[in-house]
Amino acid sequence: MYICLCKGVTCGAIRSAVNEQGIANLRDLSRNLGVATQCGKCVHSARQVLNEALGACATGGCCGASTEAAA
Repeated sequence: MYICLCKGVTCGAIRSAVNEQGIANLRDLSRNLGVATQCGKCVHSARQVLNEALGACATGGCCGASTEAAA
């Protein structure tokens, strides 16, 4: 899903930036991907995806992947 239409940034790109580049805050995300540097309408959604990706990484799951074990 597209998060930033102005820069064409998807939620997958945000998750990859967290996982592969060590992005940990919105400022770094903006610098690297250009999120929230144009109209600013994506700030809330970008922050939400960033926080979710950081939470998944902190719990040992791959960013964007389910951390639930198969029953």
